[in-house]
Amino acid sequence: MAGEGTTRAFLGLGGNLGDPAAAMAAALRALDGHAGVSVAAVSSLYRTPPWGVTDQPDFLNAVAALDTALPARQLLDLGLSIEKGLKRVRAVRWGPRVIDIDILLHGGGAVDEPGLQVPHPRMTERAFVMVPLAEIAPQALIKGKTAAEWLPSLDRSGIVRLAGGGAWWRALSPG
Repeated sequence: MAGEGTTRAFLGLGGNLGDPAAAMAAALRALDGHAGVSVAAVSSLYRTPPWGVTDQPDFLNAVAALDTALPARQLLDLGLSIEKGLKRVRAVRWGPRVIDIDILLHGGGAVDEPGLQVPHPRMTERAFVMVPLAEIAPQALIKGKTAAEWLPSLDRSGIVRLAGGGAWWRALSPG
């Protein structure tokens, strides 16, 4: 769908309850099937240690590049709707979850509204975001540095690449 009127956006996806790979695959299918959104690339799937609240299971994480005609707020609303459809419960900040969908970047623009900040304000502190982002978009600019340039400053210990390449989500059957 890339073309006039579209923006390249990057979403972080993760989860650590139930079958997080299946939940992320379902979220990617829902995004790709939505009018005005096309999944352009998906990182490998990574197992990552929890961040923030550490007494919980490891997460699975990935980053997706989208070509979208949706403004950031509508893309956020779509992501929240998909999370709700996948039974996301918001009980503990940074706690266990079935699925999490965060807007990392939306074109080169910045948004600072209640409930929405783009670029994601803490993404450069989080290896579980920057490793998959750098895999699919090493030249993506965040705060004046590329995604690849942020990697040396991050603790990447404990991050394990599980499924190489971005086709893993298409291989998982729905339901």
